[in-house]
Amino acid sequence: MLAGIEAPTAGEVLVGGQPSLLGVSAALQPKLTGMENIRLGLLAMGVPRNEMPRFIDEVTELSSLGEEALTRPMNTYSSGMSARLTFAIATSRNPEILMIDEALGTGDATFARTAKKRMGELLENSGTVFMVSHSAKTLRRTCKKAIWLHDGEIVMEGSLSELSPQYARWGKHITEKDFDKAQEVIDYNKRDYRKPDIVLQRG
Repeated sequence: MLAGIEAPTAGEVLVGGQPSLLGVSAALQPKLTGMENIRLGLLAMGVPRNEMPRFIDEVTELSSLGEEALTRPMNTYSSGMSARLTFAIATSRNPEILMIDEALGTGDATFARTAKKRMGELLENSGTVFMVSHSAKTLRRTCKKAIWLHDGEIVMEGSLSELSPQYARWGKHITEKDFDKAQEVIDYNKRDYRKPDIVLQRG
């Protein structure tokens, strides 16, 4: 909803900037070449045509696929090659509001170092970052605050240091198939949650 992909069933979604969803997999086409998919992905992300050459060079360099690979259809790529190209395209811009839906797969271990550095640059240069993840470790490495959602309702909101232990307890009970205790953790934390008072001032 923040990205404008889905409409809310009730109420309003107000943002003070242009949100960008990190992930362009749906826009890429297996039968097109890597280079054609770079252009397609960049267009899908709103890159102006006059800026396209610069972005293409940056994506090509980050993906490290080489000229020969980029002339081949993506359906000839290994899963690692596809992940590298997708990541390079998806992280080519520094948006004001960045939304990350889970972590992007980045292929082999060598490229993972490059991807980690690029993600650090993105997080540093973006004004606000929203990340959706089931990995508390990923969130601790990336975020300062978190909201725990369960069945569409907020269970907890606060710092990662406060939220992580409770989420870990819940996850442990789920792993052990002790669903009653898992529900107790949910109920306990939901009782303490208080919705924030939001006052909107329209100019």
